[in-house]
Amino acid sequence: MSIVIFGAGSIGVYVGASLHAAGADVRMIGRARLREKIAQEGLRLSDLHGRSMEIEGARIVEDPATLAEADLILVTVKSADTPAAADAIRRHARQNALVLSLQNGVGNVEALRERLPGMVVLGGMVPFNVVQLPGNRFHRGTGGELMVEASPRLAPWQASFQAAHLPLVERADFLSVQWGKLLINLNNPVNALAGIPLKAELSQRGYRRCLALLMDEALGAMRAAGIVPARITPVAPRRLPMLMRLPDFLFRRVAAKSLRIDPEARSSMWEDLQAGRKTEVDYLNGAVVALARANGARADANQRMVELIHAVEKGRPAGMSPQALYRALTASK
Repeated sequence: MSIVIFGAGSIGVYVGASLHAAGADVRMIGRARLREKIAQEGLRLSDLHGRSMEIEGARIVEDPATLAEADLILVTVKSADTPAAADAIRRHARQNALVLSLQNGVGNVEALRERLPGMVVLGGMVPFNVVQLPGNRFHRGTGGELMVEASPRLAPWQASFQAAHLPLVERADFLSVQWGKLLINLNNPVNALAGIPLKAELSQRGYRRCLALLMDEALGAMRAAGIVPARITPVAPRRLPMLMRLPDFLFRRVAAKSLRIDPEARSSMWEDLQAGRKTEVDYLNGAVVALARANGARADANQRMVELIHAVEKGRPAGMSPQALYRALTASK
């Protein structure tokens, strides 16, 4: 059975190369420069548990016609590229191929289903962070297991993912899982604007207070919409803002498990800004703003975060202090 990764970025390459190393038949659709970089520098995977391996024979292709060979399509493109990915899948893939979205944000699964009538499309959630490091090393810096929408169609694939150290945890409450993950992902723009590794950023109460603001608004919007976010971390979602506001010495004691983050780990949004790419802020903080407005609530801090990230996308320097970021998020219009 053949697997095609549609979107060979940090997550796509890590998942695809892990499956390939475990013996699966994998092709990754990506840009020519990635194929050239692998040819020049090789490809290496590493993680926070100390595992490290050189990957031989990884297949990177540019032609979306490769989708015709897929029994399983893992969609790992950015949220803004979902419609284009769906169009390519519709043109090239077989109707009986299983499509699994491993994307940030909410709404991607619905967008894929709308454009792929007759195909089985499932949602998936990647809890861990992957950052590209020198030497073409793709490093997983945080923990967690893949969570996917429960379906009998996943049964033939479970062994391959287990062998790749990427077990699929099936969940019947996938909407709750998506919003629970989005709550955690609200730290992505905080980390991107801080300009420092995740562990260093989360070790500073000033940055955590900024995250707590964003989380409070998101939880309020979810309550207004009748959405109960799933627990993605050891801490219940409703308690996360309170945890973030604790003094540093208490936070270190209470959140010891949450701080099991590799010192090298950074958010994907930081990586996007460094590479000059458009970020997913509209599909994270922007989704909170949209949910709040649809239910008569407000999410002003999240709206300001969207504006701050867009300003950096247009050339404004990042690297905000926690005090400056908090002032920007709480400033009155």
